[in-house]
Amino acid sequence: MSGVHEGGCLCGAVRFRVTGDFEHFFLCHCARCRHDSGSAFAATLFSGAARLDWLVGREQVRTFRLEGSRHGRAFCGRCGSALPLETEGAGLAVPAGCLDGDPGIAPGAHICWADRAVWEDALEHAPRIAGLPGAE
Repeated sequence: MSGVHEGGCLCGAVRFRVTGDFEHFFLCHCARCRHDSGSAFAATLFSGAARLDWLVGREQVRTFRLEGSRHGRAFCGRCGSALPLETEGAGLAVPAGCLDGDPGIAPGAHICWADRAVWEDALEHAPRIAGLPGAE
């Protein structure tokens, strides 16, 4: 295990460190991931061997597991930001957006592509704006 990755939530109440490398990076388009991310897909890193250490705010971490499925998520109880989740028998699932820096791996696949949002195919034609709209 060579990678060390730190991250946290939006409000700063929770900070964590992941020690080890990520084996997979998937962009999941399933309805469950779209609902809990509020976006077109969930960008999630996976590791079967990495170690998760909560540096600050472990008591703020909440988890939700969808009954009858393997789907779950961890989040900050103050701001709601997505956080790493230790999965049942599969290791660690880390939302890519909660890391401070480069995860050291590129997305390997769009998964559950057949379940993508109907508007997602139009994303490649949307203008790219460097900052906020109207801000020059």
